[in-house]
Amino acid sequence: MRDSGYWADNYQRNRITVEEAISKIKSGQRIFIESSTGEPQHLVKGLADASLRFTDLEITRMFSAESTSLSRIAEKSKSQNLNIRSFYLGSANTKSFKGDLRFITPINLSDVHKLIKSRLLPIQVALIQVSPPDDFGWMSLGVSVDVTASAAEAADLVIAQVNRHMPKVFGRSSIHVNDIDYFVEYDEDLIEIGNYPEVESASQIARYISRLIDDGSTLQLTLGATTSANIEAMMEKNDLGIHTQYVTNTIMKLMAMGVVTNKKKGFNNDKIICSNAIGTKDLYDLLEYNSAVEFHPSKYVNDPRIISQNRKMVAMNLGREIDLTGQVAADALPFNNFLGVTGILDFFRGASMSEGGKSILMMTSTRDNYSASRIVPILENSAVVVPRSEVQHVVTEYGSVNLFGKSIQERAIALISIAHPDFRDYLFDEAKEMGLLGPERSLREEMHSIYPLGIEESREIDGKKLTFRPVKLTDERAIQEHYYRLDTADVVSRFFHEKTSFVTKQIEQTFIIDYHNDLTIVVVEGQPGFERILAVGEYYLNPETKMAEIAFSVEKTWQGKGLSSIVIQKLAEAAKRNGIKGLTAYTSQQNKRMVKLFHSLDYDVKSSSQGDMIYLEACFDRKDDSGT
Repeated sequence: MRDSGYWADNYQRNRITVEEAISKIKSGQRIFIESSTGEPQHLVKGLADASLRFTDLEITRMFSAESTSLSRIAEKSKSQNLNIRSFYLGSANTKSFKGDLRFITPINLSDVHKLIKSRLLPIQVALIQVSPPDDFGWMSLGVSVDVTASAAEAADLVIAQVNRHMPKVFGRSSIHVNDIDYFVEYDEDLIEIGNYPEVESASQIARYISRLIDDGSTLQLTLGATTSANIEAMMEKNDLGIHTQYVTNTIMKLMAMGVVTNKKKGFNNDKIICSNAIGTKDLYDLLEYNSAVEFHPSKYVNDPRIISQNRKMVAMNLGREIDLTGQVAADALPFNNFLGVTGILDFFRGASMSEGGKSILMMTSTRDNYSASRIVPILENSAVVVPRSEVQHVVTEYGSVNLFGKSIQERAIALISIAHPDFRDYLFDEAKEMGLLGPERSLREEMHSIYPLGIEESREIDGKKLTFRPVKLTDERAIQEHYYRLDTADVVSRFFHEKTSFVTKQIEQTFIIDYHNDLTIVVVEGQPGFERILAVGEYYLNPETKMAEIAFSVEKTWQGKGLSSIVIQKLAEAAKRNGIKGLTAYTSQQNKRMVKLFHSLDYDVKSSSQGDMIYLEACFDRKDDSGT
């Protein structure tokens, strides 16, 4: 039974050495060890040194940086001395952790405290790390709050390493001296995790992510996702907020830059909310008595109902594999030391319930030195961590797609379009074989094209945010709907005859997307994945003349607002960059808009009548010197 007298007397009376502390442990007990960078290294080393004296100890922990490898001791002892129960699987050294798979307990992080506090999983001993007590006997759990308080409350015996390097933090992160049985005073540097290595594709992935994040969003960033590329991508954002499991050096850097203000979260305004800090000594020093950062248990931080109260909640997590139906494996990734099965689903669900919220799954398109695709036909040897119904935005270095509300066929096409080009043939053939694609689907050469993100641009026109971008494979239905909305006169202007049907085979020539010889630019409004196409502009190369013919269509309500002028400029810039000599168009003598549009180009335009039609030509090597 813990002492209930004056806290200072209790503290002095119960100070012991690490050897004495470990001697309090008995064989067959279950021991909880505080997580990650908060790991009481001195106590863990003492336990490891004495491990041969015990039989059947079970170590329960969230995740560990393995400062002293209890897992390796358990492996060598063939489970006679130590058994390990982890709720996270680390991957700082992926191969060495492969043997620990049997130690993993899959569970949502928001539910771990229930397992512990209910004593369905009884904890006999808790080894924790705290700051020295303040004048009232309160000690801070510092950089690792998650489930530590629940474990200490439920444990029969609590042993605390008192470390002056543990920062005193705000939030629900304190434990009182009278709630701890024994104190081992030992000062040592906290575990530090430095910057993650930059992968070649990180910058491109970050550029796509930047387009999905609005000003005023609240972010959850998994470890490994907060790269310098993402810092650069976030630099143009305003008033971002943070509600996340881990606060990192990167997040605090964004705060110092004024990008993260936490002013518009709508819940816990002006505060970063987190459970853990993982980074360097500079980060830990910055957290000391920092009122802008609050640490709370995982039962709060990871509760989808709490997460959903943040306005525009964006959950950003890394995936290991995704199949063509949208099922995700996300157990562990190289350089992402603590990614596990436990937190992703909590945040995905919370973000989906948030006002204006969204979830983003990030992954490189390949693994194992480009030898294998992370987008696979079906998950076979991997556990499904995120079910297909919970997946929304998926981003690789080849693009971003929104799977929410999409059919299996639409999902397969979308994911193939952002896979590495070398694997798209294989994925398409497998999808056909599995029945994920209809028999009418064919693999055109254009499916291997790489989306030219540099062309994409957003502008505010008539009070609405419109995006001008190259067409994507996923736009097929939206283009059909655009053509069906056109007036008869506009259909004739675009196709030179009346049309009432725009089935896939009939519009295929207007939907070529190799982005070089043939390019289609669309003007869209609405959120990604559910955009309405307002205008379409295309050019098609004539290989003999090296000139490209262009065509346009604009919805009636958006005509006369300058959309075509912007599109033709973008088409001209792209065509010239791709080695095309110029643009041409055939149109009716009455189509004054097309004639005016052509003359808006900064090139000399020649025109000639051909019966009822007029031929327009703008060569890029002939500049318009008229000054108009």
